[in-house]
Amino acid sequence: MGVGYRIDPPSELQRELLEEAGRFGIRYGFTVPIHNNQGPIAAVTFAVDERRPQFERCIKEHARVLQLMAMYFHAHVNRKLISDRIVDGDILSPREFECLDWAAQGKSAWEIGCILGISQHTVAAYLGNAKAKLGVRTTVHAVALLTASKSIKR
Repeated sequence: MGVGYRIDPPSELQRELLEEAGRFGIRYGFTVPIHNNQGPIAAVTFAVDERRPQFERCIKEHARVLQLMAMYFHAHVNRKLISDRIVDGDILSPREFECLDWAAQGKSAWEIGCILGISQHTVAAYLGNAKAKLGVRTTVHAVALLTASKSIKR
């Protein structure tokens, strides 16, 4: 359903996405794409399992408010997720943080790789990136900074 927008026929990839959504019971809805300066990065969907006139009226009447809600929701979640990955003032990627967090629990690169389904060399690369961002030479030092940042946030 478009609210003042032209709708092109769905591409093959879009059809696959719609079919998958249908398998989860999402058959009718209103999706708000979320963009940043590099293009689309996320989407928030308000959906129901079947077409309902009351739902359609609500979407038409409140489309702009739903768009605003979606943008605020995404911004809030993004801020929350990033703030959890700030260590000593530096933002770690989700994988860098995850590898460092497992290292803080005493896991080796091999064990972390098994847990995350990646190679120990990839784990070492993530830990190396985290150490570079934090300006430290050892994983032990990076873990100490992570532990300190967690105790400050609590």
